[in-house]
Amino acid sequence: MARIAGIDLPRNKNVDIALTYIHGIGRSTARKLLQEAQVDGQRKTDQLTDAEVAKIREVIDKSNLKIEGDLRREVSVNIKRLMDLGSYRGLRHRRSLPVRGQRTHTNARTRKGPRRQMGGKRK
Repeated sequence: MARIAGIDLPRNKNVDIALTYIHGIGRSTARKLLQEAQVDGQRKTDQLTDAEVAKIREVIDKSNLKIEGDLRREVSVNIKRLMDLGSYRGLRHRRSLPVRGQRTHTNARTRKGPRRQMGGKRK
């Protein structure tokens, strides 16, 4: 099993898709990395040799991409900074409401959580 950046890549997927399981790598970035590493993206991850996995790791390391822990940490620090500043976006994060201008009268259930019932039980 290929392990890159602390993530076990799924066995039976194409390499270019499997690399997207790493936080911070999307489809286009994965293709560029594989092209630079000279690995065919259509091969399955369990068909990769150890040398090819090492080459992909090396290309990711030298590409200066922020991935996994570093990226997650940076995003959380940015959100915390917005909340500490008291900006509108920070307040929306603090209240667990949509941040990017979506409506909340209806919808937004993913962000707000399950409905809270108003009033007591009715018979």
